[in-house]
Amino acid sequence: MKSILPLVFLFQFSSIVLTSLAYTLPDKYFINCGSDNNMNSTGRVFTGDLNSGSFSFTKQSSPVRDSNQAGQSATIYQTARVFRQPSLYEFEISNTSTYLVRLHFFAFSSPTPTNLSTAVFDVSTSEFSLLRNFTIQNSSKSPIVKEFLLSINLGKFNIYFVPKVSTFAFVNAIEVFPAPESFIPDTTPHITSTGSNGNYMDILSKVLHTIHRINVGGLTVTEDNDTLWRTWVPDDSYLYNSDTAENRASYTGKLNYQGRVSEYIAPGFVYRTAKQMNISGGSPTNNFNITWSFSVRKNARHFVRVHFCDIVSPSLNVLIFNLFIVGKFKQEINPYDEVGQLAAPFYFDFVVDSDDSGIMNISVGPNTKSYLENTAFLNGLEIMEIMEKSGSAPVISRTKKGHVLVLVVSILGCLSLIGVLAVFIFLGLKCRKPKPAEPLDSWSALPVYGGGSSHSRVTEKSTNGSMTPNYLNLGLKIPLGEIQFATKNFNTKLVIGKGGFGNVYRGILMNGMKVAVKRSETGSGQGLSEFQSEIMVLSKIRHRHLVSLIGYCDERSEMILVYEFMEKGTLREHLYNSNFPCLSWKQRLEICIGAARGIHYLHKGSDGGIIHRDIKSTNILLDENHVAKVADFGLSRSGPSDQTHVSTAVKGTFGYLDPEYFRSQQLTEKSDVYSFGVVLLEVLCARPAIDPLLPREQVNLAEWGMLCKNKGILEEIIDPSIKDMINPNSLRKFAETAEKCLEEDSADRPTMGDVLWDLEYALQLQQIATRREPHEDSTTDASNVLTSSNVSGFPSLSESVNEDVMPISDSLNMSETEVFSQLRITHAR
Repeated sequence: MKSILPLVFLFQFSSIVLTSLAYTLPDKYFINCGSDNNMNSTGRVFTGDLNSGSFSFTKQSSPVRDSNQAGQSATIYQTARVFRQPSLYEFEISNTSTYLVRLHFFAFSSPTPTNLSTAVFDVSTSEFSLLRNFTIQNSSKSPIVKEFLLSINLGKFNIYFVPKVSTFAFVNAIEVFPAPESFIPDTTPHITSTGSNGNYMDILSKVLHTIHRINVGGLTVTEDNDTLWRTWVPDDSYLYNSDTAENRASYTGKLNYQGRVSEYIAPGFVYRTAKQMNISGGSPTNNFNITWSFSVRKNARHFVRVHFCDIVSPSLNVLIFNLFIVGKFKQEINPYDEVGQLAAPFYFDFVVDSDDSGIMNISVGPNTKSYLENTAFLNGLEIMEIMEKSGSAPVISRTKKGHVLVLVVSILGCLSLIGVLAVFIFLGLKCRKPKPAEPLDSWSALPVYGGGSSHSRVTEKSTNGSMTPNYLNLGLKIPLGEIQFATKNFNTKLVIGKGGFGNVYRGILMNGMKVAVKRSETGSGQGLSEFQSEIMVLSKIRHRHLVSLIGYCDERSEMILVYEFMEKGTLREHLYNSNFPCLSWKQRLEICIGAARGIHYLHKGSDGGIIHRDIKSTNILLDENHVAKVADFGLSRSGPSDQTHVSTAVKGTFGYLDPEYFRSQQLTEKSDVYSFGVVLLEVLCARPAIDPLLPREQVNLAEWGMLCKNKGILEEIIDPSIKDMINPNSLRKFAETAEKCLEEDSADRPTMGDVLWDLEYALQLQQIATRREPHEDSTTDASNVLTSSNVSGFPSLSESVNEDVMPISDSLNMSETEVFSQLRITHAR
């Protein structure tokens, strides 16, 4: 064993160096709590919380240090921060993504009354309770690390520590850093007490709490040897019957990472070891399945990831076996079908419901189709509890009691000063003669339009009693002066788009953030309802695949919206009539999946449900990594899920409009599904939804696509640049999905959850080397795609929801050169 360790470490190191360049190991946030020293631990620099200005914490707290000078614990466990009242750590998040959050606890020797082992407290974020009545009083003398995976949005992220009555809270170290791209899926198969039950949606809107992380057949993998600083423990203590299994000798050859699997999914040490069936010795138990039993929370849902790497088979395509979960679900595992070669890691994800036993059993066993008799194996396993939202954040007082009098005096002094200044300003305005503002060629230190004025369109309308400022969100309000600074006083050289609403500018805020600034034409009076709708929708929802609203400004007659900047522009610009490099088929699938996730979240994951109402390729934007985000919510409508809105004015973009909505004027989320079906055809064919220069029967892409399907000539309209790179099975599933979205009757269309599942399956089919059946010919062409579907669909639990809507203006005639065409409101009103 010792002789092969150098080789294993060599392969491990080379794998880390050569893994996906799409992810770079982060440098923040790693916090050494209660310390003024920075320390290095396995490639991470833990910053002393007394040193850094990149994060903050409640000052009503105290640092404590290990009183045992001879203590052998790691440096981060020799100090802690103690909170005796509700307190927080606050982090500035610069990128919406899935993050790993780790909390480190260790009860070192500390002076009375701060005996850390007696602490009892809660830990939470703004929406989720992470730990309740947490204590380490009865735990071992080893550090305890609690790990959570959750989506965190751009802006402030707080971790709250709330001590129970007559006690306190503490923490030794904190980690908050982004996970690799697509580390956790949003949808997986769902296994209930009765077996397979469709698919489970919106995983990314929950928190995953790591319960078990197992290196099957191997030794403990510490944070020193894991790509994301995780710890994997041996599986022996979890075996139901140890006689049924034996360790596979550690594999020392090259691991063939491919597709979505990299060292960041699991380190090479996990894939180089395995448990396999014990088929030697002649014992009657040797032919039984290998079963592992895990303690889990009763009657809860868990995210389960099972890791495989065929280091067992002597050659390709000789081993097939079964995976069993909770005794109610069976899946056939064929390594050749998944990865097409030996020593190639792959994995499966599931959401599994536990019962009232508190035990989850997972097994592998033989399959009669296998040429390798009575053999099965497993390399690794992860189980994470799924935690739902649990209310609002605790109230944190940032002021010490001894400073109350000073605070009151300060407030009174400020009010007096404001009063004096108001008198001077009033007298100055009476005496000053009006002077027209002069345009500036470059940014001036003073705002031209009186930035910072409290006079706003909201105030103006409210005073007249004509509207209620129900969209007002002061936390998002940005002074006009800062927006002028960001756009160099709306310099025309920074214009990146123009529409009926006005110009869109590229800008950089004072904090260095790149933004897109949508400004209405001053004094036009146009687009007020769209302005309100954008703020109302985007101020209450956040999702990785929805463009984030950074803020707004409504000073004087201005209506300005500020969004996160999307480096790669619109999806449409990457499909046709542009200078962008051609998107591969895999990239197109990933973009469609991202957009589908965003739309699905609007329909099901947001309060009351939201219908976008204007889904199209120019309203799907791409960031610098080609991650798709849905934009332009000016036409969006929300309401009770049990209502269908009847509108006297059909809104949307011609070519994407749901024909049923056009006829009946009844708007549901299935109208978005139809529009998305048109986008799918745009992605496949690389042409506009409407092209008036084409012959009459080809003008409308949705109609032309379905006509080509019926004639069996679909191959004639597929984008030639990707035609040869598409796996036929992937194309079948994709085209089948588009066809279902474009059904005339909305009742026959799938939900966005179903669409998302089908697209993810199409991507899986594209990524794996699919073993052809005897009747399948390698020359299968696209003309058969819509007429014969060899890929079966999956059931879904998604339910349709009808929405209540208010009439809003159309969005038509989009410019092909706009980088931010999603921010425009067109001339047709």
